[in-house]
Amino acid sequence: MAALDLLGRRWALRMLWELRAGPLGARALRERCDSMSSSVLYERLNELRAAKLLDQLDDGTYALTQLGRDLGDAIAPLQRWAERWSSATRGRRSG
Repeated sequence: MAALDLLGRRWALRMLWELRAGPLGARALRERCDSMSSSVLYERLNELRAAKLLDQLDDGTYALTQLGRDLGDAIAPLQRWAERWSSATRGRRSG
């Protein structure tokens, strides 16, 4: 349950998703995450580092660890499902 608690926190999955292609600095990561507040950014970075999903590299950028990359592989099917769901529900209105 601890993993779900961590990943359910605002921006956590988005940050991991944005780092899937390679290391990013804090400013670039913040911009890719719709300019989230810097306090939330650094709080999530610290939590994800403590969970061994991210490392801070010598140049100050952040990168996924092997565990973080494994998590990306695990959630890739969810992304594919989300794309199908989005296509299937596009144009529908709730109500």
